[in-house]
Amino acid sequence: MRALPVVLAVAALLLPRPGVAGPAFDGQAALARVERLVGFGPRPAGSETLASARRYIVKELKKAGARVREQPFTAQTPDGPIRMVNVIAELPGGRPEAILVGGHYDTKFFPNFRFVGANDGGSSSGLLLELARSLARRPREFTYWIVFFDGEEARRDWSATDGIYGSRHLAGSLQREGRAAQLKAVVVVDMIGDRRLNIRREAASTPWLTDLLWGSATRLGHQAHFLNETLTVEDDHTPFLRAGIPSALLIDFDYEPYWHTPEDTLDKLSPRSLQVVGDVLLDALPALETLLLRGGPGGPAR
Repeated sequence: MRALPVVLAVAALLLPRPGVAGPAFDGQAALARVERLVGFGPRPAGSETLASARRYIVKELKKAGARVREQPFTAQTPDGPIRMVNVIAELPGGRPEAILVGGHYDTKFFPNFRFVGANDGGSSSGLLLELARSLARRPREFTYWIVFFDGEEARRDWSATDGIYGSRHLAGSLQREGRAAQLKAVVVVDMIGDRRLNIRREAASTPWLTDLLWGSATRLGHQAHFLNETLTVEDDHTPFLRAGIPSALLIDFDYEPYWHTPEDTLDKLSPRSLQVVGDVLLDALPALETLLLRGGPGGPAR
């Protein structure tokens, strides 16, 4: 029963799009932002180093012209309550319905070694900062939320209650406030800076939205980096899927032997990888807007 969504997604790539003129994505600039974040050191949820990173993120988002708000909350973790803060940058469009592009900015807590998370936490943050700069100066019909989730990493071991704290909090608050319908689509990026970029289709993600992203990758000639194999990964897109919001994850989970080790450092990343993902997003988002405006998956925007 995937045939109709696939046809709609492919058709969106061929339809006239909203204007896309504006600054191009700069992979080298995105990597420089990752370097700045890594310079703060380990950035686990609740730490002063993460607070410093957050101040930098907020400053850069405001410099790009975004409306920025912080969403503080207290998460109940295996190590007790920890104060966490989501950062939400809003780029207003012609209508209030929103498209969310997000990723996490925290790093996993390791008491026995120094973990700076260049790829796992750093790459998504650097890419989102550069994406906000590009999107802020482009025509858009929908409002964009660029979201930096706190507490994606499990404090100890991943479970239904330990991990994705920030995305669970935001999705839950939207549902409690009756605002979930305002969010038309969610795209989450995580670990996308690896020099050997291999992004596979995440099995639980909304099929038509994944097809749309892969269609842009194909159109731009990036099939070598966007593979048609599948894998299942629970990440910050999961709470939005559970809330009934179309959501997709872009992740390169083939990051051994560096994942969650002291070796997840800046030298493992490439500006080219960040460039590829940034270009795909900037190509896919106007197609997504066109699809939604034409009454595609998710129904017509009101």
